Amino acid sequence: MANTVPAITARLRWEAAEYQILAPYASFAGKSRGRRVFEEESDTRTAYQRDVDRITHSKAYRRLIHKTQVFLSPKSEHYRTRLTHTLEVSRIARTIARALMINEDLTEAIAAGHDLGHAPFGHAGERALDAMLKQYDPGLAFRHAENSLRVVTSFEKNGAGLNLTLETEDGILNHTHSGNPATLEGKVVRLSDRVAYLNHDCDDAIRAGILSPEDLPKTVRQTLGERVSDRINALVTDAISASRPQDGVIALSDKYAEAYQLFFEFMTDSVYKNPTAKKEEAKIQDLISALFQYYYGAAEKMPSEFIDLAGRDGKLAAVCGYISCMTDNYAIDRFTDLFVPKIWATGG
Repeated sequence: MANTVPAITARLRWEAAEYQILAPYASFAGKSRGRRVFEEESDTRTAYQRDVDRITHSKAYRRLIHKTQVFLSPKSEHYRTRLTHTLEVSRIARTIARALMINEDLTEAIAAGHDLGHAPFGHAGERALDAMLKQYDPGLAFRHAENSLRVVTSFEKNGAGLNLTLETEDGILNHTHSGNPATLEGKVVRLSDRVAYLNHDCDDAIRAGILSPEDLPKTVRQTLGERVSDRINALVTDAISASRPQDGVIALSDKYAEAYQLFFEFMTDSVYKNPTAKKEEAKIQDLISALFQYYYGAAEKMPSEFIDLAGRDGKLAAVCGYISCMTDNYAIDRFTDLFVPKIWATGG
């Protein structure tokens, strides 16, 4: 007898299990608002599980391993990159989602995709791209969350996009502090992103010799803990107990929110604006500016999907999109090929 697909597929069994396991305020895969372009459902995976797979198999996701988190091109492999940051956000977010009995698969999909649109060289590259856009049109701005959405809708798959669920797209677009995700899962990722980057950036700063553990404000150490693992655990545990998912609220308690804010202000002054960590930013501005101006004048030299994008959305959007997709090393290589003279060598 030929093999046939069972009447009750693995996807349907999992969707049914969600209604038994998850809280009523969770996002249920069987009730997803769907995708921009209709597709038949998978027999083996729910809609949100497919989103996770599509993102983690994408070129943009692989490129994150060579994109700066805070420290530019560190020699040690122990410093975070944009990819390891993404993985840490995912683990924190899934822990919170599981404890609150909401959808881990949607949470993981949003976490996996939230930084796909980050520029090379971290926030320094983001500021440089923003400055270039404003130079050509003062009304434009580069925001990595919006660009992450463009990556999954317009840049991947040679311009076709990943065709993710609308819930995943919403979470990616609204993952920043100022965003307002439509789902609890998106709100969990938004909070987890802040918990992750503040703590691992602190850990990297200590590794770099910019900070010592004793430099952290006393209130932060007393409230959140002395070690990175202690502080993450404290914030995650507090978020689980202080959130009111039945009311749509994912948040820290007042005490821990105040400690977090003090921690953030300390990191901003001591690390994010530290001249040692940021001494290469002027060079990054020059590099991004040179690449931007070159490709704006020679858009035909970009890959075909960005040439097509220029035809649809204009050259500014296409050039900005192309440069934002570059890894740190690729941007340096393109700059070197275009603007650094090559030594002429002959035999004999």
